[in-house]
Amino acid sequence: MSTETLREVLEMVAEGHLSVSEAQNRLAHLPFEDLGFARVDHHRAIRGIGPEVVYARSKTPAQVATIAAALLRREGAPVLVTKADKAHAQAVLAANPEATWHERSGMIVLRRIAAGPPGTVLVLCAGTSDLPVAEEAVVTAEAFGCRVELVADVGVAGPHRLFAEAERLRRTDVLIVVAGMEGALPSLAAGQFGGPVLAVPTSVGYGAAFDGLAALLGMLNSCALGVSVVNIDNGFGAGVIAARILAGARREVQAARTGRDELT
Repeated sequence: MSTETLREVLEMVAEGHLSVSEAQNRLAHLPFEDLGFARVDHHRAIRGIGPEVVYARSKTPAQVATIAAALLRREGAPVLVTKADKAHAQAVLAANPEATWHERSGMIVLRRIAAGPPGTVLVLCAGTSDLPVAEEAVVTAEAFGCRVELVADVGVAGPHRLFAEAERLRRTDVLIVVAGMEGALPSLAAGQFGGPVLAVPTSVGYGAAFDGLAALLGMLNSCALGVSVVNIDNGFGAGVIAARILAGARREVQAARTGRDELT
């Protein structure tokens, strides 16, 4: 349930258009819905953070489909499943044919935000092997209504490939940089870009990469300004943060406009 819907219910009770018992029935699913194996938090939208996202790994296909259905019964958006395999996707799509499964990234999108914040998110992917995590970031930010561009295979082994995208870097608002191996690309990109940089280490790499730990430590020790780091293979987390940065910028613009209007 969104803040707007809750306000409508309360106003209808106050105006006598809705009885207390009817309002109670409408709000019965708050603050959470107990499914036996999961407690779906429907109160999150009212707290301004959107509906829960279903992490599919270690859940059965039936559990994922049931949680997704519980989220869809409310009007919150976006409704997403992360780290889903083929069996998870089949179960969800059987009940929701309109959902979209992105096989490479393991993302399932059941509902997206129609109109998100203005601005552009640019996702840089160091190598083709990093694309599953990069796509997770792209799909997530798009589900939050953001305009997203993806540039693949611009790792530091050939830095001229990144320099060729200088114009794209200049016109973007938030940069997500996905890389494995030694994780150097965020530092190189941040040296060319003056906005917020979200670095995503991946588990791609040879033995001493330690399943992404080397990239994570390299990004945490970046000497470039403005680099923040999410967890290994967490493209979803970077996509959410990018959307929130753009949404925060929009709120600041709206507040500034309101202030000017009050002065005049």
